[in-house]
Amino acid sequence: MRILIFQHLAVEHAGCFGDFWRQDGHEMKVVELDEGESIPNLDDFDLLAVMGGPMDTWQEDVHPWLVAEKAAIRRWVKDMGRPYLGICLGHQLLADALGGKVSLMARPEVGLARVKLTRSGRDDRLFLGVNNVVETLQWHGAEVSELPEHGEILAANAACPVQAMKWGRHAYGFQYHMEITDRTVGDWKLIPEYRASLEKALGIERAEGLAAEVAPRLGALKSAARQINDNFWALVRSPTT
Repeated sequence: MRILIFQHLAVEHAGCFGDFWRQDGHEMKVVELDEGESIPNLDDFDLLAVMGGPMDTWQEDVHPWLVAEKAAIRRWVKDMGRPYLGICLGHQLLADALGGKVSLMARPEVGLARVKLTRSGRDDRLFLGVNNVVETLQWHGAEVSELPEHGEILAANAACPVQAMKWGRHAYGFQYHMEITDRTVGDWKLIPEYRASLEKALGIERAEGLAAEVAPRLGALKSAARQINDNFWALVRSPTT
């Protein structure tokens, strides 16, 4: 498969999913939109993966490339009907591009947190073999506040009611970060916007210890991500859901 990846920050990449895709022999094309790279011909790709970033979906005046990105997502998912995987900002952009709404949260959700699958999530083949309650890494100050028409909520928690969503046959968005590696927390703490939200959510002392808090859970988090990855490809290759 040929995978097109939209990035909005060099350190917020496909992470362990990129490792899985390389191991499985997929070809990846990364487009760093925040650095002015252009969106290629969508017809040449089989999967669109859209990663996170420090900007917000509504900041088109500051980041004008968001207009073209949303149009590409809308065309990819709605007109072309091809598989989509969005994480954090990529999740929010999916909702926004399809007519949903993204809003600031009263308080950022950062750190380890649990999310619970909804009935739709439990019934979805993407979560086959995944626990109904999932431990996750969160790092966001905005959320999907209104689903696009025909969207389904697959996972939720008290802090954020749309932790995972689905639109159509195989367009998925995840607010939480399944893609993390052993470098994620350290790399992201160097980004001023991320550092600010981290300290606001956890306080300075606990913020300093987040990497150590996440480290012993990395194996389980990666295993869950691999299960989602394998389920996703099985679903994509299936003639029906």
